Amino acid sequence: MIRRLVLDVLKPHKPSVVEVSEALSHLEGVEGVNIIINEIDQQVENAKVIIAGISIDFAQIQEKLEEFGATIHSIDEVAAGKRIVEEVKTPQDSSARM
Repeated sequence: MIRRLVLDVLKPHKPSVVEVSEALSHLEGVEGVNIIINEIDQQVENAKVIIAGISIDFAQIQEKLEEFGATIHSIDEVAAGKRIVEEVKTPQDSSARM
């Protein structure tokens, strides 16, 4: 069972992030939605979509986003299982980004 999803999403300006977040939050298994706009272009917005819940159905999330004309560019994080395992920093993380 998926408990958290972090998605890179390209969406049109309308519907607004308020409408999209409300619609996603009403899906079964979803407890919270956070949408952060990273970049705005003339036609589209690039958004980081964070979804948390007890049992998130990825296919349902994807379908809802597509209904709004949005496209998932990448799945940046998935947390699944009985509890969420938080990311930890290691020495390799800083040297890999140089």
